[in-house]
Amino acid sequence: MFSYVLKRFLQSILVMLFVAFVCFVLSNYVGDPVNNMVGQEATIADRAALRQELGLNDPIVFQFGRFVNRAVKGDFGISYRQQRPVKVLLQERLPATLELVLISAILALSVGIPCGVYTGLHRDNWVSRVILSTSLVGVSLPTFVTGILLIYIFSVTFNVLPSYGRGTVVKAGFWTTGFLTATGWKALILPSVTLCLYQLTLILRIVRSEMLEVLRTDYIKFARARGLTNRAVHFGHALKNTLIPVITVTGLQVGSLVAFSIITETVFQWPGMGFLFIQAVLFADIPIMVAYMTLVALFFVIINLIVDLLYFVVDPRLRIERRVAG
Repeated sequence: MFSYVLKRFLQSILVMLFVAFVCFVLSNYVGDPVNNMVGQEATIADRAALRQELGLNDPIVFQFGRFVNRAVKGDFGISYRQQRPVKVLLQERLPATLELVLISAILALSVGIPCGVYTGLHRDNWVSRVILSTSLVGVSLPTFVTGILLIYIFSVTFNVLPSYGRGTVVKAGFWTTGFLTATGWKALILPSVTLCLYQLTLILRIVRSEMLEVLRTDYIKFARARGLTNRAVHFGHALKNTLIPVITVTGLQVGSLVAFSIITETVFQWPGMGFLFIQAVLFADIPIMVAYMTLVALFFVIINLIVDLLYFVVDPRLRIERRVAG
């Protein structure tokens, strides 16, 4: 077990170093950092002095080493547009994105898994057909279309939910949360539903497909032959084995929620990291773009590491293979 964890951890470090190199190239070679930090009135001598102060004349290896060292400490420099530390900007926006992603993930799992199990167990039922037909909406419609449609129905037509913003938030240290206010929860509904639809549909269809496959296996037939009840067969044997691949997919989708919340946050003017990133792209604010890319990559690496460990715990075949290999 320890060697498995160590191997995954080392792989995660290599991935983050590669991401850091890409971000380093973006920050140093997409445009001139000096031109982004000084005005038009700066002289050639001023620019040369600033370049020397920033260490841009040093060998690339030393520059990359300093970049990694600062990134580990969370130091990504100063925003070109807002003239504030990027670390502070991310701390202000991170709670909004994480709360949106958390609610979206809970919705996708709590609805997708039960619906997938139901449609797998009752594949010829009319309710199953309705669920599968409705789920196509989550795949067919782009996220921004779904968001605009929900805004038109619930904000414009019925005026029951807010169309933008985060509502009233409560500050607890550096963390700001809308979970403690009614307007905060109301503001979460539309963006979280919009963000979770695709993941919900994907989880539903994967669970259904795996359920149908597992129900055709020999050990399920043997369990029925032993006289076990349908409940014991379906939920004690079939569902447990169905969830093994779902763990992997779910982990990747949670990472995708963080990465692709950009569109949802833009449609609903949600004050999260995705909306901050879009503004940074519009104004070529490289430090914010680099920090966002690094943070999203870190989320993916951590989630994948957790998923790999869960997969190792849940699936006994992996443990057996490790013992045999050892």
